[in-house]
Amino acid sequence: QKVKDSMRVLLPVLLNKSHDSYDKIRAILLYIFSTNGTTQENLDKLIQNVHIESDSDMIRNWKYLDVPVISSFVAQQHKYTRRDRSKEETFQLSRWTPVIKDVMEDAIENKLDSKDWPYCSRYPPTWNGTGAV
Repeated sequence: QKVKDSMRVLLPVLLNKSHDSYDKIRAILLYIFSTNGTTQENLDKLIQNVHIESDSDMIRNWKYLDVPVISSFVAQQHKYTRRDRSKEETFQLSRWTPVIKDVMEDAIENKLDSKDWPYCSRYPPTWNGTGAV
């Protein structure tokens, strides 16, 4: 069943003193993943009320893996286009393919956008497909 008000379910878990900080970080990350990001103010309040200021980088650094931690127009502007993997064979317990797999396949096929990936060099025009570039 879809959770209607996830914050109402999340707050008792976060305010429970018996849970350690890593479990609270996991709960906050699950909330962020399920809502496709949160506002900066909401994230700051969650981190401050749960008293995990020293570990807040564990949450904020997900943005470097292209996870929309802070939902805003800027964060959604650089959304990486995903490949259709519905026809691929998957493991029984695997339901998700990480974005890095798409990025690496595009890098191998030389399809990365130079605006988003300026440090990935293009192949030289005389390259025959063998050897390192």
